[in-house]
Amino acid sequence: MNRLRLGVNIDHVATIRNARGGRHPDPVRAAKLAAQAGADGITAHLREDRRHISDRDIERLSHEIDLPLNLEMAATHEMLAIALHHRPHAACIVPEKREERTTEGGIDAWGQRDRLAPFVGALTDAGIRVSLFIEPERTQLEAAKALGAPVIELHTGAYCEAAANGDDNLRARLYESVCKAASYGASLGLEVHAGHGLGFDTVGPIAGIAEIRELNIGHFLIGEAIFSGLDAAIRRMRALMDEARARSDGRNTA
Repeated sequence: MNRLRLGVNIDHVATIRNARGGRHPDPVRAAKLAAQAGADGITAHLREDRRHISDRDIERLSHEIDLPLNLEMAATHEMLAIALHHRPHAACIVPEKREERTTEGGIDAWGQRDRLAPFVGALTDAGIRVSLFIEPERTQLEAAKALGAPVIELHTGAYCEAAANGDDNLRARLYESVCKAASYGASLGLEVHAGHGLGFDTVGPIAGIAEIRELNIGHFLIGEAIFSGLDAAIRRMRALMDEARARSDGRNTA
């Protein structure tokens, strides 16, 4: 089976911690539990306003977990300096607005080519695998390729929102956009990832797209952990991903 990797985003463990202050719950402990439950990597977004993950969290994650660390970061000189200091396995460049509740869409790799190029270059030169969080559009894929980013992460938020709203027609169109983008990205030689908004009810179709190599999922898993525990939530997500990939592989070899 063409195994699909699962990156678990532990940002919102830190959100809960920060609501009251102190050290509990500990996002590093969550990362270790995620590893035991079947995660293939850990994702953490160090925002400019430090609303959840802190600098100390990144330092501890860099030294205390065995899984690859994917640092989500804005394209700023402050964040670049932090990434170059800690040297995570990967850095995913995302758009960031101080007023947004969460990342609301992909970065405009096409429109910001000149601004992004030095960041992609510096991270790459440091041996950090660079990915760009983008919308599933051809121009964005082509821009990522031109910038030299080896990985792209397709934004699945609109697809998941359409599913939550029960808009089946829009959901189908957006799903097709993700499929086409994954195929085109792979044809360009890019490693294709996907994420944002995925849950138990939406992960299957995305996980079944053969060109996608990794999913990054966080908010849903942390929310579900309140009811079932983090271990159970991750194991169920892992199983749903594996089942969808097995069905996809079966179709591809039929």
